[in-house]
Amino acid sequence: MPTFALGPNQYGKAEIRIVRVTRGPGGDELMDLNVSVSLRGDLAASHLTGDNGAVLPTDTQKNTVYAFARQHGIDDIESFAARLARHFVGSQPSIHGARVHVEQYPWRPVDGRHTFRRDGGEVRTATVHHDAEHTQVVSGVRDLVLLKTTDSEFHGFVKDAWTTLPETRDRILATSVNATWRHTGSADHGAARAALVEAFAATHSLALQQTLFAMGSSVLAACPDVVEVKLSLPNRHHFLVDLAPFGLDNPDEVYYAADRPYGLIEGTVRRDDDVAEEVTWSF
Repeated sequence: MPTFALGPNQYGKAEIRIVRVTRGPGGDELMDLNVSVSLRGDLAASHLTGDNGAVLPTDTQKNTVYAFARQHGIDDIESFAARLARHFVGSQPSIHGARVHVEQYPWRPVDGRHTFRRDGGEVRTATVHHDAEHTQVVSGVRDLVLLKTTDSEFHGFVKDAWTTLPETRDRILATSVNATWRHTGSADHGAARAALVEAFAATHSLALQQTLFAMGSSVLAACPDVVEVKLSLPNRHHFLVDLAPFGLDNPDEVYYAADRPYGLIEGTVRRDDDVAEEVTWSF
């Protein structure tokens, strides 16, 4: 008879939506979050025999997120995630590791007091891994859409029997940045984000890969606490429309934006002297 063994496993409560209003005489502050918790530890009995003696219910995890938001407030998403992760590991003997991932949706005050508007599609992120040996904090941004109308080229690439793409010395370059940065202290989210945007704008790009490295390097230069930057850059292609059938020229003015298929450029930029321990488990 074959035998089977339980491999790595975890459980938790995903996408706990929470809006925290901090009220004050000078106006309100708004934090709009999506929190996901994953726990790992001595949980084999639940899988193998249905014994839930070591299982902290996911509903309890949800309630803990709400209670911590009330008791401790939310200064920033990194510290909030770390506080939750340490609590789950420290309060439950059966839980050896916790991952708390937080997404923050931006709202901008309208009247300086009680009215807000949702500020675009960009999302700030933070992920905390915590166990008995270390706490690792990874901050980031998702869906940061950037576009430049010139200063981008793509040529000198491999050509084979299936290549139809023409070389170009000038094109629109657009992407939706998904970036995370691992840091050893309290990395400045604003500085890291600004470094990404500034590098995208300043780099005369011969390839999106080159832009990726420039963006990651810019974050490392601007934020001493950051040891590693991971970037995922989908290439949002813009193609010049052929207006010749209508007797019109098109001097690089009218384009159509194609959403699929798209190139996807991904990479990691790290310090040469980075000896910070990598997290070897994931969820």
